[in-house]
Amino acid sequence: MKTALQIDITFDQILSIVKQLPKQQKIRLTKELEKEVIDSKLSRLLSTFKTEELNLDTVNAEVERVRQEIYDKQKR
Repeated sequence: MKTALQIDITFDQILSIVKQLPKQQKIRLTKELEKEVIDSKLSRLLSTFKTEELNLDTVNAEVERVRQEIYDKQKR
């Protein structure tokens, strides 16, 4: 059984605690924070591109159209 405890803590208090950590734990904390930010940005980016109108056939057709366009330009 876990008990959740919620406390109010300021950014300056957190910063003070972090400054007391050994170097290796600071590095570990930095990596965890970076991973969280990257995950958040990636999720936001993926949701931006999410669509029901796009499928593999549409993508392949567009790729072939562009390839043909490039090929036609090279023939000139």
